[in-house]
Amino acid sequence: MSAYAGRHAELYDLFYADKPYGDEASFVHRCIQELSPLHVSRLLELACGTGQHSFGFEKLGYQVVATDYSNDMLEQAKRKAAVLASGVDFRFSDMRDLRLAGEVFDCAVCLFDSIGYVETNEALINVLNGVYRHLRPGGLFIFEFWHAAAMLVHFEPVRVRRWEFEGSKILRISETTLNIERQLARVNYSIYEFRPDGCYVFLQEVQKNRYFLIQEVAFMLESANFKPIRWFSGFCWDAPICEDSWHILAVAQKVSCKSRQTKQS
Repeated sequence: MSAYAGRHAELYDLFYADKPYGDEASFVHRCIQELSPLHVSRLLELACGTGQHSFGFEKLGYQVVATDYSNDMLEQAKRKAAVLASGVDFRFSDMRDLRLAGEVFDCAVCLFDSIGYVETNEALINVLNGVYRHLRPGGLFIFEFWHAAAMLVHFEPVRVRRWEFEGSKILRISETTLNIERQLARVNYSIYEFRPDGCYVFLQEVQKNRYFLIQEVAFMLESANFKPIRWFSGFCWDAPICEDSWHILAVAQKVSCKSRQTKQS
């Protein structure tokens, strides 16, 4: 799995400063209000990163347990939580082997396409099984993934972005290649931090993220005893899903193994 490490984790919030975390948390909140059969108070977040969605969910009234695979990202989240006097419970956890001491939640979320970091079918089923174990019956799993239809047509092989931060100038070059057979996007990040003293620091990190078609995700959900409820084009309630839909937000509900077997028979 991919992990933002060291200075890359420290710069993460700069790179995504324009991401509308609060609006996205509010959209998920609407999904919960309109689609959940349960009253949702306890929420589990997978791949929470530096906690920006987590803080948004907390403001909306949820009790949040937020997990991530990167200790460096969690450190950034905990620092912000201390400043904000936040009660979000940040924990280290690999979503492929989710074990939270028997704790049960009303809803689970995994945003910013992080579900794709697990790469393989087996790993994804492990994630779904782990979420299933930690959800109340009828609980929702809401997650976002890269849409294969858009990725295959519109992906950019090279992207260059620039920022200024604490007196430094930062250049990030993202080079993307696709492995069509495995449905993986391999992104090589080259980061140059030009400091006021004339020196520069070079960082490099490679990440892999899987892109999916909706029907394959639906099949995997059903195989893990989840019922797909809704598919959204990004965080838009009524927008049609098409080849320009980069991100799909899935809403699925935990169903009992017994009820699924009854339906199949």
